[in-house]
Amino acid sequence: MAEEVKEKLLEVEEVSQRIEALKKSVAEMADYVKIEERRKTLAGLEAQQAEPEFWNNQNKAKEVIAATNAERAYVGPFDSLVKTVEDAAVMLELAEMEEGPAQQTALKDTMAECDKADEYFGKLRMQSLLGGKFDGYNVFVKLHAGQGGTEACDWVSMLYRMYQRYAEDQGWKIEEYDQQPGEEAGLKDVYFRIEGPYAYGTMKAERGIHRLVRISPFDANKRRQTSFASVETVAEIADDIDVEIKDEDLRIDTYRSGGAGGQHVNKTDSAVRLTHLPTGIVVACQKERSQHMNKEKAMNMLRAQLYEYYEDQKRAEMDRFYGAKSANGWGSQIRSYVFCPYTMVKDLRTEVETSDVNAVMDGHIQPFIEAWLQQQAAKSK
Repeated sequence: MAEEVKEKLLEVEEVSQRIEALKKSVAEMADYVKIEERRKTLAGLEAQQAEPEFWNNQNKAKEVIAATNAERAYVGPFDSLVKTVEDAAVMLELAEMEEGPAQQTALKDTMAECDKADEYFGKLRMQSLLGGKFDGYNVFVKLHAGQGGTEACDWVSMLYRMYQRYAEDQGWKIEEYDQQPGEEAGLKDVYFRIEGPYAYGTMKAERGIHRLVRISPFDANKRRQTSFASVETVAEIADDIDVEIKDEDLRIDTYRSGGAGGQHVNKTDSAVRLTHLPTGIVVACQKERSQHMNKEKAMNMLRAQLYEYYEDQKRAEMDRFYGAKSANGWGSQIRSYVFCPYTMVKDLRTEVETSDVNAVMDGHIQPFIEAWLQQQAAKSK
């Protein structure tokens, strides 16, 4: 009987020690992310949004909203963290008043609350790695099929779904601009925009060549096949950042948008494709029914890609897998997804890997992203 009491006391002590460790970590995190400064900044930004003339300058308003969301991305998880640790402490006090199985249940619930606190710590750690000039911005993403034929086109569709699931988990919004279907299945290309706090800072970790190894469903002989797809990411830059686009450097093509049949068929050439002749950069948008709106969205995407292109030239960092400058095939992949003869997803930059391929394809890619961001932060010190 005495041994049972001792075991219970040890378990209570273990939970108590974990909560105390969490409280200490909260204090350290508050100092590390300068949470009080961020609260003041957030309050000032919210005050600006409450002003009657706030929307008179729409470009400025968008910048303020983006900055507000960026600060909330810190303050929100931190406040949730504090509340969760406080709740865990209260739950522990109640657990200490119980005995037997009731106490065990209460302690398990308390530990579950501590696990929730760890999730908020994870979000804050992630935020602390995002301090780049454009990290807080939205992001344009292009997926392109490389070597592998129909299999590569199907691979693009799979990656697109993976990023859609990841964006949903982050609470981000995805807006598709254009897609080019494969000849038999999948997609040759797909352009989309992700809107959300630190979307670019996060998604820039995905830029590069992604390699798939599996038994091809398109091969009657069920042979294993390797295929590739590239991921390009560029920040949606603010309008006040000057990127010169000369009329004579631009080719504008219009075409009929794809989509549903019947009454939904677009009977006008509303889709727009822009080609920047000096660089060969091509962007397209067919989302809107208005050609003018599609051109405006395509121009925004082209400005962003040109800015990234020129910055790459200035920094001479052409190893960043920008567009066609990296071969979309063997030897240049950043991550391998193996479905057969074993299951494994491995990031070749950080050595992070997992055997749970299905979870990764359902959008659970945060460990890969966070490891890469930590690696980049360590290199910059």
